[in-house]
Amino acid sequence: MSITAQLRDSVRLPGGEALVGGLALESRGDGEHHALLRNEHALVVHDLARLFKGDRVPTAVVPLPWPAWDRSIPSVSPDGSYAVFSGQRAVRAVSATGEVLWEYRHACWGPVTDHTHTGDEQELCYGLEHGSCRVSDDGRLVWAHVMVELPEPDEYEFLECWVVLDARDGRELARLPLEDSVASGSHQLSHPDGVHVGLCIGMGQDGILLYWARWDGEKLIGWDLNQHMDRILTDVHPGHAGFLTVDHECANLQLHALDGTVLSEGPPEPTDDGELPYWDYLCGFVDADTVIGSTLDSDDPGHWLLDAHTLAVRGRLAYPTGPVESYVRPLGDGTWLTYDTVSETLNRWSAAAS
Repeated sequence: MSITAQLRDSVRLPGGEALVGGLALESRGDGEHHALLRNEHALVVHDLARLFKGDRVPTAVVPLPWPAWDRSIPSVSPDGSYAVFSGQRAVRAVSATGEVLWEYRHACWGPVTDHTHTGDEQELCYGLEHGSCRVSDDGRLVWAHVMVELPEPDEYEFLECWVVLDARDGRELARLPLEDSVASGSHQLSHPDGVHVGLCIGMGQDGILLYWARWDGEKLIGWDLNQHMDRILTDVHPGHAGFLTVDHECANLQLHALDGTVLSEGPPEPTDDGELPYWDYLCGFVDADTVIGSTLDSDDPGHWLLDAHTLAVRGRLAYPTGPVESYVRPLGDGTWLTYDTVSETLNRWSAAAS
């Protein structure tokens, strides 16, 4: 079945490909979306709704603390007054005026054992391994995936941890040791309930780790979902009904309850020759009842709408402009984004009324 897509908005946005092909769009439980785009020296923040209305003035322009380090995605406070950056040796909060508000130092992510730190301002070491950070939806906490040096090393000298920091001063409130992690990188998603946060850790060929946690004001309560899971966290249901994952081999999508229980599973639609294409890593909720997935990296490229509860395929999207060779980024409000690299245009779509 073919489903017609309707163009809702367009804006020319150089660099906007990172919003659909990466993690540069930060979404919060209140439905706000911030585009986090880098230039050579600053993080340029746009409110997505204002951008599509023609307001091209950034909500914030925050100087980068380490311009040469670009491996992890920063996070912005709800009011846009500051951004938090995850570096190789520190998590740093920087105001829109460039003032360093606080810094949380940690062990270096660089993979070379006993390497020397020169003290240079860039704090750049060999290696691409990195953690991540996320400002909570209420702006009170910063969640950070960091490398910690053990005070009394036994077999290992360093250990990855997920820490909760006070957003006012960077003070550590709690930490969750991640003993099984050997990260290449990670990303975090806020649950729409404003309480829970998900951490997804990629370890290359060694697989994926997935955790959920919440801070109750006194202690960090976390749970490990990795006993039977090797899956990438892609999105959280806007109505609190669970979260979406794609398996490491991209063969199927699954909807889970917060404790990891599988609620439904859906493979892609078979091609004409009976082959199953692969889902891309970027799938998510168009709204509470609809999931969008792309198969751009398979032999049958396309965009598909699925039932959000059963993950049954409803149909392939047909665009009035012809085939759209772009990843997709759903916004949870009935629309999704694509990006045209030729015209450098960010487009917002919805399903046309039948």
